[in-house]
Amino acid sequence: MKIESRLSPLQQEHMDAEQRRVLEEILSGPRGNLDGPFLAWVHSPGLADHAQRLGAFCRYGTRLPLRLTELAILVTAAWWQSQAEWQIHAPIAREAGVSETLIEALREGRAPDVEHDDEALVVRLGQAIYRHKRVDDGLYAEAVAALGEAAVVELVGVFGYYALVAMTLNVFEVRRGSEPLPFAEPPQD
Repeated sequence: MKIESRLSPLQQEHMDAEQRRVLEEILSGPRGNLDGPFLAWVHSPGLADHAQRLGAFCRYGTRLPLRLTELAILVTAAWWQSQAEWQIHAPIAREAGVSETLIEALREGRAPDVEHDDEALVVRLGQAIYRHKRVDDGLYAEAVAALGEAAVVELVGVFGYYALVAMTLNVFEVRRGSEPLPFAEPPQD
C-alpha cells in the first residue's frame, strides 16, 4: 500500500541514529509498518518513541474488547474527518464485529442505530467528549458501571491518542494511495 503525504520523504541514508532506532522499533513491533501517523512522527524521534508506545497500549493493551476500541477510533476519525485513520480502521472495525450500518452512520455523520448497549455507550461517550469537552455525571456513572473505572480511563486514553493521530494525519495529509476518500475534504480558509 503506497502512503502519500506532504512530508519530505525519509531516506535511510539521511536519517540520524535516533530516527533509525525508532523506525526499527515501529517496524519490529505489533504494527510492522509506517502506516498512519508514524510516517510523520519518525521525523521527531522523541515524539515517535513515546507516541508509538502509547499507541501500542491503546490499540493492543487495554481492557476493552477490540470491537469497542475500533469503534472509539472510528468515532474519533469521523469527528476529525481523518481520511487515513478511517481508511485504516474501518476494515478492522468490521472484522472485529462493528456493524456496517453503524460504521456508515458514523462516516456520514448521522445518528447511529446501535445494536449493542456497550457500543451505544462508547459512541455517546466519545461524542460527549468531542462536542462538550466534558462528560456529565449520569453518562460517567453509566460508563463506570458498564465497563469499570479502569476501562473508562483507558477508553478516554484511546479517544485522546486517536485524536492526536487524526490531527497528525490531517495536517500532514497522509493518504493511503488510490483508495477513495471516506470524507469530503473541508474547504481551506
